[in-house]
Amino acid sequence: MTKPLLLIAAGGTGGHMFPAQALAEAMLAKGWRVKLSTDPRGARYTGAFPAEVVIEQVSSATFARGGVLAKLLAPFKIIGGILSARSAMSSDRPAVVVGFGGYPSIPAISAATWMGLPRMIHEQNGVLGRVNRVFVAKVNAVACGTWPTNLPDGVEGTYTGNPVREAVLAEAGAPYFTPTESGPLNLLVIGGSQGARILSDVVPAAIAALPADLRERLHVSHQARGEDEDRVKAYYAEAGIAATVLPFFSDVPERMASAQLVISRSGASSVADLTVIGRPAILVPLGAATGDHQTANARGVADANAAILIPEGEFNANAVASAITEILTQPAKAHDMAQAALSVGRPDATERLVALVEGLAQAK
Repeated sequence: MTKPLLLIAAGGTGGHMFPAQALAEAMLAKGWRVKLSTDPRGARYTGAFPAEVVIEQVSSATFARGGVLAKLLAPFKIIGGILSARSAMSSDRPAVVVGFGGYPSIPAISAATWMGLPRMIHEQNGVLGRVNRVFVAKVNAVACGTWPTNLPDGVEGTYTGNPVREAVLAEAGAPYFTPTESGPLNLLVIGGSQGARILSDVVPAAIAALPADLRERLHVSHQARGEDEDRVKAYYAEAGIAATVLPFFSDVPERMASAQLVISRSGASSVADLTVIGRPAILVPLGAATGDHQTANARGVADANAAILIPEGEFNANAVASAITEILTQPAKAHDMAQAALSVGRPDATERLVALVEGLAQAK
């Protein structure tokens, strides 16, 4: 008997590709076959996909980038992609088609709709991306990585959460060591690949402005862009603040688990990590994020009293110093924030996605 086929469509960014990889791994373990449809940008992330996944690359076509000619040709490329996807699905019929966003979801979900195949989308952020907005009312299920997710009237979503890496799962619910009046304190500062400069501009000055008895007990792990690394190191050193400053930490989950407080952007993956491990946070959403989706990502965590949300326009040394002091000098508050973070986390996000896929296959 032929194993059922799952077709996953994802492209563009790691935010789309990492959850797709998690689902692919889980469905292979369930005895399914898996195909991945991606574009050249998404293909950069396929090296870690299991060898059993059949990877098909489609040409990128978008109205959002490129010159006039590229935008004029985009609809023809999209139509060609849909016809090609339909032909491939007719030859090897998927049991379920799942789109994670990015251009490759367009031909895959369109062809699945045309053929009446079970289909769903997964949205990582609290605001639908461009492609998912097109299909949200045309699929059988909408999986939401962030809650609440802003959905159109009449559309219901299922809060699955965003799958996290194995290294994060290894630290899931790690014991939180509440800040004390005299013990050491660990602070983690992470900004992701976009817009981290504001953290390097503001956070060192905020820490330098803390009361001496608090500042002297801190050890800061600060992820700074390569071009900012030397000046951030120098600032901490001149202020007498113990700090490790690097452009990239390979052990973020471990550093997060040992931290009493995390200062971070509110990308979907960062929020998922924070809520799975369970740590108090100060979140500063990227102001230039499409649809202001990082604010939407942070809102549910802030509403649960697990984080203090500071908009980019208000993110200054005084505001950050005040927020750090508020959390680290009130052990009960810090403890409650850590527990609140865990309450909105979804360490079983992959299993929830698998359940949706299997449910769609059985409903068919």
